[in-house]
Amino acid sequence: MTHTIEAPLAAAPAAATSVPARILLAGGVVAGPLFLGAGLIQGLSRDGFDFTRNAISQLSLGGTGWIQVTSFSLTGALLVVGAVGMRRALRGEPGGVWAPRLIAVFGASFLLSAVFAADPGAGFPAGAPDARTTSMSWHGTLHMLSGMVGHLALCAAFFVLARHFAAGGHRGWAVGSRLVPFAVLAGFAGSSATVAAFTIGAGLGLLGLAAVTARLLKA
Repeated sequence: MTHTIEAPLAAAPAAATSVPARILLAGGVVAGPLFLGAGLIQGLSRDGFDFTRNAISQLSLGGTGWIQVTSFSLTGALLVVGAVGMRRALRGEPGGVWAPRLIAVFGASFLLSAVFAADPGAGFPAGAPDARTTSMSWHGTLHMLSGMVGHLALCAAFFVLARHFAAGGHRGWAVGSRLVPFAVLAGFAGSSATVAAFTIGAGLGLLGLAAVTARLLKA
């Protein structure tokens, strides 16, 4: 299990060792807003896409799906780079070991999502059945599992970072870091009623990660 968690960090470019931690952390700051911004623009511009019925992952399908695949890949790479910066910035401090590892796992889940596409459904892309998918393909299953593992790792990372902030006397950041995981999990729970719940929960997780990474960058 330890080998699996270390892999994303080990995959970061060797040249990163000579890059200042603040530059690496900046990658983690922009990753979430970049992904959400790209998803919002695509969702509003692509025919048949409905945020209340379709997941951002489905934007990988269709003729311009390469844009979302690129978004997944770039976001995953930036998150892994940010995790490397976080490991260097928090070295020797509470949470300095596991927070970067868990963020790297979260980043790796985006890279896997770029490889294994989500299934069509709910009327997207054009020609897909109007009903939500009841059976999943092998790549759709891997896409879902990678996303699930990644977001659980993100939730765990927030609790680890809460310990770091609490130890440093930053009570507000500690409380916020404990609340974000509940928003993410609530989104997962509400996705059975509407896909928008998952999108909102996942979006809050990405924005929360951008915020705490920016706080570490400022420090």
